[in-house]
Amino acid sequence: MAISFASQARTITRTLFGAQSLGSAATITAFPILTILGAQLSGLEALAGLPATVYLTGQALSAFLWGSVMDRIGRRGALILGAFVGSAGMLVSAVAVAAGSFPLFMTGALLIGMATAALALSRFVAAEVHPPDQRARAISSVVLGGTVGALLGPVIAGVMVRVARVAAFSEFMGPFLAGTALFALVALVLFVWLRPEPGELGRAIAAASPGGAPVSGPARPILTILRERPAIVAVAAMIFGQMTMAMLMVITSLHMRHHDHPLTSISFVISAHVVGMYAFSIISGRLADAWGRGPVIMVGASVLVLACLTAPLSPQLVPLAVALFLLGLGWNFCYVAGSSLLADQLSPSERARTQGFNDLLLGLTSALGSLGSGVVFAAVGYGAMGVVGAAAALIPLSLAAWWRLGQRIAPVSASAD
Repeated sequence: MAISFASQARTITRTLFGAQSLGSAATITAFPILTILGAQLSGLEALAGLPATVYLTGQALSAFLWGSVMDRIGRRGALILGAFVGSAGMLVSAVAVAAGSFPLFMTGALLIGMATAALALSRFVAAEVHPPDQRARAISSVVLGGTVGALLGPVIAGVMVRVARVAAFSEFMGPFLAGTALFALVALVLFVWLRPEPGELGRAIAAASPGGAPVSGPARPILTILRERPAIVAVAAMIFGQMTMAMLMVITSLHMRHHDHPLTSISFVISAHVVGMYAFSIISGRLADAWGRGPVIMVGASVLVLACLTAPLSPQLVPLAVALFLLGLGWNFCYVAGSSLLADQLSPSERARTQGFNDLLLGLTSALGSLGSGVVFAAVGYGAMGVVGAAAALIPLSLAAWWRLGQRIAPVSASAD
């Protein structure tokens, strides 16, 4: 029976990795031109950032909704539905570009954001079909799909821009038409290979795993779960890791422009950051399973502090690339270990709803960090931005140390009694 579970879990994880890779590629083909089209379709540069804001808001606010949908129609059904929403959003955006309609384009951005939120929950789906000592590796395997998407997305976008020109369409339609096909392919991959239903397999594995979270009984309220120390540490690791990354990453491009870096150099630095975010996911997952969630969160938060404090030291290309790489790496450690720790605390009936709520908080935090970075940068500069980011990263570091200290004191107290 255990062998059967392991084989099914591997198939599900590989399928989710493939879906995440294709979905990330779809999003990356379109996201960089949202701002350009925002200004072009609205006719106002002041509204250039509005489509990206709508995208992030849709991603944030729909995360909790997707958790509820997963409870109603299953993990497989919800993820397939999310892929169809993404395909529809891409197609609506392409039509909006052809028609020159800004409101229709905003609708497309909202749908794409909602689809991205659904696919983000696939990391938790991978976690629940594995026993506790393998969950971090499963999560990291799915997160690794972002690396594939980061590599494929720009290539596909470039090809489709040329195709659109040859077909006498607007060149901006090409990436959205590619995204339409990629999200449809995600739905097909999930429909064919995401079997058995991950939620059912997760319940079976939870029943067979000694010492795990309870399998049956009423689901605890979300606020009750989030008052427990491990859950606090898990959510804080993801939230403040996301906030720190968003604050510094978003504003680095503008900082480099102020120092007269060409766009090629800016792209290089952002690429280094993306490599740090995703390429080392397998390592962070293995470390979280081998060392424990707390130590990996502390390592990740420490790397974030280092990145934030070193980024303002030099405006030169290589130091900035190294700092932004470390920023992505620290985020990855906090994200993978925090996701694993949260999954460890939940029974099958609590997973989708609580994890969706967690991703709602992540999305709102990302939007807040992006908005706040511009305010802080304009007021006090890039150096102060690094200090603020380092201060935010100290929060999960302190909480993880507090939790680990409590774990060590408890056995000593018990033995003394």
